[in-house]
Amino acid sequence: MTGKQRVALAMQHRQPDRVPVMCQLALGHYFLNTPIPPHRIWFTSEGFAEALVMLQRRYRFDGILINLPGRPANVLDDLARIERTSDGGERLVWKSGDYTVVPPNDSAHHYAADGSTPKRAEFATLDPDQLDSLDDLTGYIWNTYHVPRLAEKTQPGPLSEVPEYFFRTIDLVKAAVGDEVSVHGEVFSPFTHLMELFGYEEALMGLMTDPGKCHALLDRLTVAANAWAVAQARRGVDAVLISSAFAGGGFISHDMYREFVLPYERRMTDAIRPTGVPVYTHTCGRIGDRLELMAETGIDGLDTLDPPPLGNVELADAKREVGGRLFIKGNMNSVALLDYKTKEQVLAEAGERLRVGKPGGGYILSTACSVAPRVEPWKLELLTPLAEEIGRYE
Repeated sequence: MTGKQRVALAMQHRQPDRVPVMCQLALGHYFLNTPIPPHRIWFTSEGFAEALVMLQRRYRFDGILINLPGRPANVLDDLARIERTSDGGERLVWKSGDYTVVPPNDSAHHYAADGSTPKRAEFATLDPDQLDSLDDLTGYIWNTYHVPRLAEKTQPGPLSEVPEYFFRTIDLVKAAVGDEVSVHGEVFSPFTHLMELFGYEEALMGLMTDPGKCHALLDRLTVAANAWAVAQARRGVDAVLISSAFAGGGFISHDMYREFVLPYERRMTDAIRPTGVPVYTHTCGRIGDRLELMAETGIDGLDTLDPPPLGNVELADAKREVGGRLFIKGNMNSVALLDYKTKEQVLAEAGERLRVGKPGGGYILSTACSVAPRVEPWKLELLTPLAEEIGRYE
């Protein structure tokens, strides 16, 4: 059975030959554990696609999550020089004088020539009806802000149509893995876009000071999220992940989730559903009090499910509460995995998740959140052999 078939059966609440294994890797993990220069992973579709496939093959994962849009083919043409930073990262100086810092283990950050960071929108002054003309804030809507000049468009506005180059990484990965591996696309939820558009503090304050304006903004941002989600589904990904990282209990309450997250993510699942592609949600932190609300969005599955102390979800409880309706991916303690020193510790952590998650199908073995940049590769290399040993179905 192929990885693609294995993941598909798990997402259908059916039993494959064994529990599939598929972890999301932080960008810094690719930077540190492939020979590809970090700027090529961040700025080129070819570099990122190569990194995705390289580590999937190394770890023998059944699926790949593509969590960045493709890049324009000529984005590096405006590069003047590359400098090494003292911490082992890269400093890319553009012909304009702007520069981008790519740390050795973290996402890139773009700066103007004077060292200032790109501006965010201001909640007090932004008109929700003017989002179509936010040329200089396109990146916040499309999740590409730290790539210079991606705001240049041929369409009348950032919410109108997905740029063709966005699909480049998907096309390259699918060509490389064929029908062997499940390929998933990612899209920011409207709530995540709201948080990125203004910055976390200002966005959270806006929920309390002007909820009506937040709803108007979320309504418009849902258009962008739907456009990219549906476009990926039609391009041929095997599933779409809604990244809704900031909708857990550490940021908003149960009632605020119902008001500001649920209706807009429901619109997303309604838009994706006609494509026939499964859709699932990634939410970090404490979500134990909102599993039912998350199910109400119409998703097919849940990702992350952080266990205590970072989150508050026990896998057995989630299986009882929503496991009959949703497939579950995750629940391995991502922080503990970084700290573990022995093979036995890793096998015990993963083995317990297999013991609880395996019965009845519908489970994908994975870390709760992204694999941290400095998690040693040998730890991830243990997961698929373990699933082959104790994760098989009769």
